[in-house]
Amino acid sequence: MSRRKLVLGVSALSALALLATGCSSGSGSGASDTKTITIWTSMDQPVIDGLKAQLDPRAKAQGITVQWRKVDNLNQIIVQKVQADDAPDIALMPQPGIIKDLAAKGKITPLDDVLDLPALQKSMTAGTLDVAKVNGKTYGLMVSMNVKGLVFYPKKAFEAAGYTAPKTLDELNALTEKIKADGKTPWCLGIESGTATGWPATDWFENLILKYGGVAKYNDWISHKIKFDSPLVRQAAAQFQKIAFTDGNVLGGRKSIASNAFGTAGNPMFNSKPGCYMYQQGSFITGFFPKSVQQNLDSEVGVFGLPPATAGGENPVEGGGDTASIYKDSPSARKVMKLLAATDLGTTAAKNGSSFISPHKDFPLANYPLKTTQSIAKVAYDSTGFAFDGSDAMPSAVGSGTFWKDMTAWISGQESLDTALKNIDASWPAG
Repeated sequence: MSRRKLVLGVSALSALALLATGCSSGSGSGASDTKTITIWTSMDQPVIDGLKAQLDPRAKAQGITVQWRKVDNLNQIIVQKVQADDAPDIALMPQPGIIKDLAAKGKITPLDDVLDLPALQKSMTAGTLDVAKVNGKTYGLMVSMNVKGLVFYPKKAFEAAGYTAPKTLDELNALTEKIKADGKTPWCLGIESGTATGWPATDWFENLILKYGGVAKYNDWISHKIKFDSPLVRQAAAQFQKIAFTDGNVLGGRKSIASNAFGTAGNPMFNSKPGCYMYQQGSFITGFFPKSVQQNLDSEVGVFGLPPATAGGENPVEGGGDTASIYKDSPSARKVMKLLAATDLGTTAAKNGSSFISPHKDFPLANYPLKTTQSIAKVAYDSTGFAFDGSDAMPSAVGSGTFWKDMTAWISGQESLDTALKNIDASWPAG
């Protein structure tokens, strides 16, 4: 589960501001070499162990010792460490916005003459090499990814009813109507998440805006060049409303969505008589399914990606990931970065049953032991572009503030869509 909104707090943003007047990191290709390279990451330990198994022997063969460190709240800590001139050699960040901010201040080494970028463009999932670009230069390499905008379903019941994955959003609406016409409930939906209630609704919006507008307009929206009160956002709202507010479409009805916990909202799919037949979430959600389902994931769970707006048209995906950058430049750090770019780096991480998904589209699907993971990875590999979680990239007052709050108020019927969109636009910081 990658809710960076909760990790990227005021302290990180304040520390970023301090960097504008901070001392230079002294990075450069002429920096003195070191034979011990530190890598900081907040990834799950099984993923770290899998990457270590592949990377460390290769580094050792070049006379380099790699020291891995799992660091919680890395988004905050890395900014503080850079300010104190005490950063690791390499860090794998879950928030590319911080990488871009640090790169713009000259605190991170560009990778354009470190990596074979033309080869990586062919190898990696479309758009993943662009997540940490500043002024045309590449400052980050995605090493591990997760995928959002996935629709999970109870495989046995879904297939027994003759349902198939839709190829367009119109076909998704038709499938919704078909399931309802069969006397069943099409969707489970829940956006409750304690103090973070509302984020699952923002994911719905982000994915639909991405499908309708493509990556370029999506990026314009998350930078507020396109307003919330705009035709594109209203188009996404109309599609969400069609699914979520139409009578009979959602288990418990519209009134239940805001109070239904996202982690368990999809579990009624797996009742002996399914309470619903589709649940939209990110790849991490399988870890919230009932234990009996997790133990038999391939036989119990099916998955498809939210389809494109038009058949055969642009079909970008939203997701997240951990992106490696050089914070202390040296010949050894550059050698390790090249090793991190290898397609087969994730072979062990993928096979150890962890949540790892490689961003390399030429990574063999057979390396994933579960068919479910293979299907999720294929959604990303077949996409036409990749975009990071939009609300994570917005100012916190919006992304983890009014966007969450006003979507929840709209969904629960406390305010109109007009009011919600205007409130979010009005909350955008000036300047």
